[in-house]
Order: sequence, then C-alpha cells, then structure tokens
Amino acid sequence: MAVMPIDSSVVEAAKSGDPEALNTLLACSRQDLRRYAEYHCVINDVEDAVQETLLTVSRRLSGLRRTETFTSWLFRIVKRECNRMRRGWRLLTNQNIDEAIQPVTTPEPLELRIEISRAMAVLPPHYRTILLMRDVDGLTLNETAAQLGLELAATKSRLHRARVLMRELLSRGERGDR
Repeated sequence: MAVMPIDSSVVEAAKSGDPEALNTLLACSRQDLRRYAEYHCVINDVEDAVQETLLTVSRRLSGLRRTETFTSWLFRIVKRECNRMRRGWRLLTNQNIDEAIQPVTTPEPLELRIEISRAMAVLPPHYRTILLMRDVDGLTLNETAAQLGLELAATKSRLHRARVLMRELLSRGERGDR
C-alpha cells in the first residue's frame, strides 16, 4: 500500500486550524510514523509512540515555523517519544531493556561504521560528547545543555560545530592516524 504524499497546502491548512486538513494530515502521516517507530522503539511501545506523536503534532502544529520541515519535525518527535519511553522503562524497572525485545534493525555497512568510528575518534572530546548525547542517545537540546552545564545557545553552537567537523572528516575519509 502506497502512502499518500503530504501536500504542503494540507500542512498549511492544518496549521491555520482547519480540522479536516488536520485529520487528513495525521492519517497520511500515521503509516510512515509507525514504520519509523519500529526501528527506534521497543516493539511493545511502537503504537504508543505513534499515538503520542500524533497527539503532539495536533497540539503543536500551529507552532511549526516552516511547512517544508514538517516531515523531519514529525520524525524527530517520534524518535524523542521512543527515547522517552525507553528511559521511562529503565526508571520504572531499574534495569536495562533486554535486547531480545528490540526490533530487528539492519546495521549500516561495516565500512561505514568503521569510517564513522574513526572520525569520531579524531574529534575533540567536547565535540564527540555532544554528538553522542544528541544524535546517538537522542537527548533534547535542553537535556544536553543541562548535562553539559552549558547555556542553550552554547549547546546549539557546539553541536553545529561538531556536526560540521564530523562532515568534513567523513568527506575526506579521516582515518584517525594523524
């Protein structure tokens, strides 16, 4: 079954408060959200994460600044929701999540993983830490800033510089043997 592409006019109409456009938007987004959540959530939490994401979207859509960022915004919300549920499970049970209930994921090719590992090893520690916290652990900017003891603006700047440096290292195939 093909998923209907999301038209920017539907997003704009939903942002301006049209309930029919909002229903259409949420219905069109649901299947893609579910597919994405299956890779980021514990399998038992997928449907809950999708529902929470749709609820968040319906409440906060009017705050979306640029219509063309809707899809990435949507996926960031569901990934954050998956991470929140995973942290909740750890706090509730005081144990790590058993890998047996994790969804099956296709790993990145070995060469890419090695290249990324080598580039991460070359990064200065403060850049490596912020990349791991934000892009691997999925912490929000506020959580990252709090853990690092930085202001939000400084956190954003450091994250941006870390990503730019990481891109440069990957583009020139940094090997870590300086």
